[in-house]
Amino acid sequence: MTAFEAAGVVVFAWCIDHACGEPSARFHPVVWMGGYLRRAGHRLPALAPRWALVGGALAWSVGAALVVAIACLIEVGLTHVLAPLADAARVTLTILLLGLVLKPMFAWRMLRDEVLAVERALDIDLAAASQRLSRLVSRDVHALGETDIREAAIETLAENLNDSVIAPLWWFAIAGLPGAALYRFANTADAMWGYRGRWEWAGKWAARADDVLSWIPARLTAGALLVLSPRHWPACAREAKRTPSPNGGWPMSAVALALGIRLTKPGVYALNANARSPRQGDVAAAVRLARRAAGIAVVMLTILAAARASL
Repeated sequence: MTAFEAAGVVVFAWCIDHACGEPSARFHPVVWMGGYLRRAGHRLPALAPRWALVGGALAWSVGAALVVAIACLIEVGLTHVLAPLADAARVTLTILLLGLVLKPMFAWRMLRDEVLAVERALDIDLAAASQRLSRLVSRDVHALGETDIREAAIETLAENLNDSVIAPLWWFAIAGLPGAALYRFANTADAMWGYRGRWEWAGKWAARADDVLSWIPARLTAGALLVLSPRHWPACAREAKRTPSPNGGWPMSAVALALGIRLTKPGVYALNANARSPRQGDVAAAVRLARRAAGIAVVMLTILAAARASL
């Protein structure tokens, strides 16, 4: 893949996301990954801790190997199939076809729309907003008040700006389609298996793998969110340590500091604790901030993808 093709793939995939959003579940690779994880993990939590850990690691590794192998076959196969074509046709088809495959690995439009839908639901009543929020978070939403719902929506936006947008594109820039696919698999596995409770041991490998793969992108995401207010970076580094996750606190702290609001999860963390609580308009402001950060990151990662391809 040439530098122009690599850059074109990122740009075209980003345009597809803005224009079309997500493909149907029937054709969505992340849904297929979830299907594998659901079947492979069906019996894991019932095993003794040691065997649950081993089984979880093996099932994760098999799934990751399959995902990477398929992505490699697509990338290399397209290169060989299109090689005989004239340069203009080959470049155009490479960008179009790889862009179509890359698009499901990230989801900015869906994230934006779902978060804004929570704020619109608050104009109806708390029950409608709670129902909408339950599509985004795993916590119990039924006892949350208006402020709690806004906090949870903004936290989800910040964390998923990394997990669902910037991190997959980072790994595409670093390792091509196999890198993006591997990250998407790892993040999906963490979402499905990485919880505590009955998944304490079976999901440990998945959780740690996601931590490793998200380490750099999470900090890149925070940097993109704070690009217009770099003075907050030292505070962001301090605040990020308050969350149990080694990565999730970075984008959440960056949003809290950039908007001058407090983000809390009762009994777990309080970020920018001395600031005011989110109020009407702050969810939309957070989306605007995230949109700008995503745009900055996409430009940077397009350049990085082109630079890697030119080596």
